[in-house]
Amino acid sequence: MAAPAERPTGADELKFRDPARARALADAIGRMVEQIGRAPVTVMHVCGSHEQAIAKFGLRHTFPDGLDVIMGPGCPVCVTDLPEVDEAVVLAEDGVRVVTYGDMLRVPGTVRSLAEVQSMGGKVDVVYSAAQAVDIAGGTDEEVVFFASGFETTAVATAAIAVANPPANFSILSAHKYIPPVMEIVAEMPDTRIEGFLAAGHAATITGWGIFERFVERHGIPVVVAGFEPLDILAGIAQLVELVRDGRRAVVNAFPRCVTREGNRIAQQELWRVFRTTGGNWRGIAHVPNGNLRLRDEFAHLDARRRFRIDLKRLWTQAPAALTQLCMCGDIMAGVSSPEKCALFGKECVPDAPVGACMVSSEGTCRIWHQYGGHPRL
Repeated sequence: MAAPAERPTGADELKFRDPARARALADAIGRMVEQIGRAPVTVMHVCGSHEQAIAKFGLRHTFPDGLDVIMGPGCPVCVTDLPEVDEAVVLAEDGVRVVTYGDMLRVPGTVRSLAEVQSMGGKVDVVYSAAQAVDIAGGTDEEVVFFASGFETTAVATAAIAVANPPANFSILSAHKYIPPVMEIVAEMPDTRIEGFLAAGHAATITGWGIFERFVERHGIPVVVAGFEPLDILAGIAQLVELVRDGRRAVVNAFPRCVTREGNRIAQQELWRVFRTTGGNWRGIAHVPNGNLRLRDEFAHLDARRRFRIDLKRLWTQAPAALTQLCMCGDIMAGVSSPEKCALFGKECVPDAPVGACMVSSEGTCRIWHQYGGHPRL
């Protein structure tokens, strides 16, 4: 048997949490912001995992005062629209077994969440993978609906089970979203302040960084693809600020150890074999053309929307909670507001009793800010 490879040491070892390098990158960002000569320089990241890392490692404390790094619509749970949640709620109320990822359980619908239906005796289960949802269906004769959410990365996993001949009692209620179209919406907002985008490295492992080239050409806004370790993010922001300073409209891949220009072509083939893009509402933001992923006609036999009669009107006859009208999740995800400006934040809206979807998910801005101190400069 071959000897195990030795762990790289010294200069060969990859280090992503080196304080000295972090300070050097932060100093470089500060100098470039000063060279731009105006404030604030505003950039947006579109990934909840980026926001988690920024908060967890206190990176905003290293950002210069003249730099505003805001979170956009990068939480798939947060942008799942009310009617999509309501569809799952109605199915569970009608006795169908609904399985979904943990964060989706407590996302408020128009009237109630899946967690509330579960507490009332509904058959609602949490799964940690699409494959586990199929396993549950394989172990029972009752109908099992997988309420599938997430961006390109998790949609590929859903596509993989769809092409693998799941059991006849299994179907999919897709709430999957596709990130590139919503970046178009944010860039086209009349009052947008965004001068550059930090794109999510895990999604780009699927799509490749080349997908952003047309976006840059259309809008003249640079894009940098970044990973999720502290040095990944600081290096990505440094490159993004450099592009803004130099007036360069380009795509830069700051995550080359995982991302290529072409991406994972096999995964892309599976994704587009199973799904098509269609327009739909993203919760609190807008109608996003081509922003939703729905099953193609070839997979209609797996589409819960075609298999079941989902009577949403029955649910909607009940009045929604008044507090939801005050929720600012839409403005927060669009980058035009922040959690501390919401009257509900940390008061009526907390992780144990969320009013808005941004307080539910571990990738939601409000949940992250509440967990790490409730304000951005940590």
